[in-house]
Amino acid sequence: MASKTFKTSQTVDFIVVGSGASGGIMARELSRAGNTVVVMEQGPRMAAGDFEHDELKYTQMSGITNNPATNPQSFRNDPSKKAERVSGRNPLTYARVVGGSSAHFNANFWRFHEIDFIERSVLGAIPGANLADWPITYAELEPYYTKVEWEVGVSGLAGASPFDPPRSRPYPMAPLPVKSSGVLFERGARKLGLHPFPAPMAINSRFYRGRPACVQCGLCGGYACEVMAKSSSVWTVIPEAEATGRCEVRANSYVFRIGMNAAGRATGVHYFDKEKKEQFQKARAVVVCANGSETPKLLLNSATDAFPQGLANSSGVVGRYLMFNKGGSAQARFDRPLNEYKGANVTRILQDHYDSDPKRGFYGGGGIDARSGGPLNWGQNVPQGTPTWGPEFKEYLESYTYWMTASGHGTSLAVETNRVDIDPALKDDWGVPSIRVTYKDHPDDMKHAAWQRDRAAEIMDAAGARQVVTGEIAEARGGVHLLGTCRMGNDPATSVIDKYHRTHDVRNLFLCDGSSFVTSGRGQPTQTIEALAFRAAEHIAKFARAGDI
Repeated sequence: MASKTFKTSQTVDFIVVGSGASGGIMARELSRAGNTVVVMEQGPRMAAGDFEHDELKYTQMSGITNNPATNPQSFRNDPSKKAERVSGRNPLTYARVVGGSSAHFNANFWRFHEIDFIERSVLGAIPGANLADWPITYAELEPYYTKVEWEVGVSGLAGASPFDPPRSRPYPMAPLPVKSSGVLFERGARKLGLHPFPAPMAINSRFYRGRPACVQCGLCGGYACEVMAKSSSVWTVIPEAEATGRCEVRANSYVFRIGMNAAGRATGVHYFDKEKKEQFQKARAVVVCANGSETPKLLLNSATDAFPQGLANSSGVVGRYLMFNKGGSAQARFDRPLNEYKGANVTRILQDHYDSDPKRGFYGGGGIDARSGGPLNWGQNVPQGTPTWGPEFKEYLESYTYWMTASGHGTSLAVETNRVDIDPALKDDWGVPSIRVTYKDHPDDMKHAAWQRDRAAEIMDAAGARQVVTGEIAEARGGVHLLGTCRMGNDPATSVIDKYHRTHDVRNLFLCDGSSFVTSGRGQPTQTIEALAFRAAEHIAKFARAGDI
C-alpha cells in the first residue's frame, strides 16, 4: 500500500525518526490510536525483490548499511586521544533502509530475564562502571514481550529452557527445523549436563499473518528476507501503520536537527530530502527511534542557545554509557559435511550461564548458540595457524561445509567514557557533523568473553569435533548492538528519559530504541527494543489523548 502524503506545511501529530525495530511499532501504534504520523527514514524503501544475497556487496561494500565513504565515523579507545576516521566499515554499523536493522538482523529473539532489570540491587556496585537498575521491571514489560511475539511473529518453544523467565502465552509458531549445527550443539551440551533448547527466532516457521514460512535459504544475518519470512518492520508493522490512512513513510529523508521554539518545545524536524535539499516538517511531538548511535547524534547536533549541550542533555548523559554486548566463541570442524549454508543461521541455544556468578571472579553472563555464517566471511576469517596461501589454504576453503560455530553472546558494562559524541572536524556528505566513538571494554567484559569462549570450546569438543579453534578475545572497535546512550531513569540528573520514554528536558520529545537501555542485557536486544516500543507507544498515545504532549 502506498503511503499517505502530508505536506511539510501541515502540522502532523507525530514525527517518528527511524523505521526500524522500534520506529515501525511506534508508527503503527500511534496511527492506530488516531494520530497522524510521518516516519522519517534516511535510506530508500526497497521491495522484497530488490534485496540481494550478494555477500561481497552487503558485508564488504555497505550494500544497505551506513557507508563510511559518505557517512564517516571516527574512533578512539581513550578519551584523551584524537579520534581517527575509520575506513572499510564504520565502528557503529546499522542498516540505512526502510525497516532499519530489523531488515538485516539475524532474527535472534531473546527476552530479557528478571535479573536484567535489577542487577545493581542484586550485585552492588562494580568498580569502573555505572551499573544501575532499570526504572521498570520484567513483570511490567512481560505483556509487551508477549505482544511482540504474537503481533510481529516469533517461532519458538515456551518452557523448553528451565531458565526461561515467566511468560503469559506460548510462542505463536513452532520452532524452525533444527540444523546439523543444532544437533551437534545439543549433543555436546547435554553431555556436559547443560540445557540446550530451540532458538526463539523472529522468522516464520509457518504461514503467519499473511507472510510465508522460511525457505531455508541460509543467509539471514546481514541480509533482508526476499520472501518476507523474517519479521522485519518493513514487512509487518509498517504496512499496518500505512493501512490506517494516517501514516506516511518518507524514505530518503535524513533528519539532521530537531526544531525547537522559544518555549522549549520541539516543533518538527529539519531534514534533507532525496535531492539533498533542506526541508522542515512540522509536528506536535517528535519520537526519535533512530538507534543507539543516530539518536544521540541527532540530539547533540540539535543544540540551541537554550540547550547548549544538545537537546535533552541537562544531565550530560546523552551519548554516554555506550554498550555493544561482548561475547566469546569457538569454531569447530567435524568429520562429515554439515551443509550449514542452508537454513536459518541459528536453531539451538542455551542459557545455563545467563546470570552473573560472583564465583567466577568477574561480572558477566549470557548465552551460547549454534550458528553458521556465509562462506565469504568465513573464508576471510582464517583460524590462527592456518596457511593463507597454497594447497593447505585451498583445503581449508573447501572444508567450509564441515564447520560450525558455538557463538557466545553476553554483557557489556556501562562505562561513562564509552560514548557517542560529535567529531569536532569530520562531516558527512550532507555537511552534518559526524559521530565520534570512544570505546574501551571494561576488564570484566574481556574476562567474561574469554570464559564464555572456553565454555563454547568445551561444548564443541564434547560434540565430537575433529578440530576446535577458539576465537581471539580482542578489544572492541565497534558493534552492531548499539545500546545505552540515552539511558532511562527516574532521576533527571542521571538519565535522559523517564520510564515512559519522555525526555526529562523537552516535554514533547520522546526517545525509544536501544539507546534507552540501562544495562546491555545478555546479547540479543531486539525483542526488548520492540517490547519497549509497544509499551512506550501505549503511554505516548494516552498522553496525546489527554493533551499532555
